[in-house]
Amino acid sequence: MQQSLLGSGSLMAPFGSVFAGRGRSENPADDKPFNLNYAFHDGMFKNHAGSDFIEQIKFGHSVGFRSIEDNGMMGRPVEQQKKIGDTLAKLGMTMGVFVITSDSWHWKTSITTGKQEWLDRMAKDCKEAIEVAKRCNAKWMTVVPGNFDRSLSHDYQTANVIRALRMASDILAPHGLVMVLEALSDNADLFLRHSDQTAMICKAVNSPACKFLFDIYHMQRNEGNIINNLNASWDEIGYLQIGDNPGRNEPGTGEMNYRNIFKHIHNKGFKGILGMEHGNAIKGKEGELALIKAYRDADGFL
Repeated sequence: MQQSLLGSGSLMAPFGSVFAGRGRSENPADDKPFNLNYAFHDGMFKNHAGSDFIEQIKFGHSVGFRSIEDNGMMGRPVEQQKKIGDTLAKLGMTMGVFVITSDSWHWKTSITTGKQEWLDRMAKDCKEAIEVAKRCNAKWMTVVPGNFDRSLSHDYQTANVIRALRMASDILAPHGLVMVLEALSDNADLFLRHSDQTAMICKAVNSPACKFLFDIYHMQRNEGNIINNLNASWDEIGYLQIGDNPGRNEPGTGEMNYRNIFKHIHNKGFKGILGMEHGNAIKGKEGELALIKAYRDADGFL
């Protein structure tokens, strides 16, 4: 099946040959790179390419995507990290974010507390992340401060977060790496939830190694007003992520006008990555084709 999709082991096959017989256009323009740089996840194209992420990467490239992201990269075996990095290099693709943590400590009460144990764990993970980034050719790594510490005021927690991020920036900056601070909407206990709050912390850290990961799905849930909030925090944004709301699936499956949002981002000159951190609205091969079409439609703003 792999060879029928990708063509005798080559790294790229024409879009028409991939979708021949499935009602898709065979126009060669259908496999050209998108106007913006979207990054897919492991599993997003498993029904076409199989369970091996390497084959999914090749497939994604063959239909126009030029980046991936992988939250769990730090938990992959070293040889697999290297293989992913080598594959991306051969295809001229870019590695997007992975999460700086190997054991999900950031979902617990953590750097908001100011306690040394959390600073030590963050420093350890940052140092390990440097080695992971070298293997997979990564530049950006996601950081989440954790939950509220109910024993401290909001301002003291903010000061603790800034202190921890300055420490982490000092570790990462000499290597040209950037941690991107993500505000989330998963539950009300999370400390970091809004764009103004995140931009303020990034400004206070004042390092090229600390920027804002503006996840459009989470920000739609927490505050809406996406285009204005993108504009207001633009100088601190280093990375973007995507997901329609409700449902957290591909553009066009919810209430958000991603065609307008993507056009705005493009017109502002954004050259970075937009991570496809969402599910497929429809299961199976049909859903993967629908996802590709959704991105072609939303990306067709020029």
